[in-house]
Amino acid sequence: MSAASSPFNWKIRVYYEDTDTGGVVFYANYLKFFERARTEWLRSFGFQQQHLAETTGAIFVVKSTSVDYLSPARLDDELKLTVVVEKFRNASIEFVQEAWRLPSGNGAAGNNQEATLLARGRITVVCVDAASFRPQQIPAELLSRIKTAPGPTRQDAP
Repeated sequence: MSAASSPFNWKIRVYYEDTDTGGVVFYANYLKFFERARTEWLRSFGFQQQHLAETTGAIFVVKSTSVDYLSPARLDDELKLTVVVEKFRNASIEFVQEAWRLPSGNGAAGNNQEATLLARGRITVVCVDAASFRPQQIPAELLSRIKTAPGPTRQDAP
């Protein structure tokens, strides 16, 4: 019971601070990368998290995550992060996110000419009231924009 939307893409570069002593991205940093991409996905709809909190009292918290690590990212790699809404309800959104190494001759990966899937995650966020941390409905205007985003979407029963 899922509904994929068109992927939102966000590019980042791997910096020294993202890596371990071997120059490989530390595994937990993929969650940070995914968080940044979801924040930019939200901005693409014209919403900023701080403004949502101030005007509607709504904030998004991560309920669950799972990540499959397939290949390492390294220092100086350029990554493309994708965000796809797999399903949504009145107060939650389930995302599938991927991290891809983009082809380039500049990164530690060498002259790879094809994008390489590095990690795939499933992240569920819940909309909660900033004061009580109790679940609340996703603000109507945002929910409307998610529903009308390009690509098929599907709302699950509440």
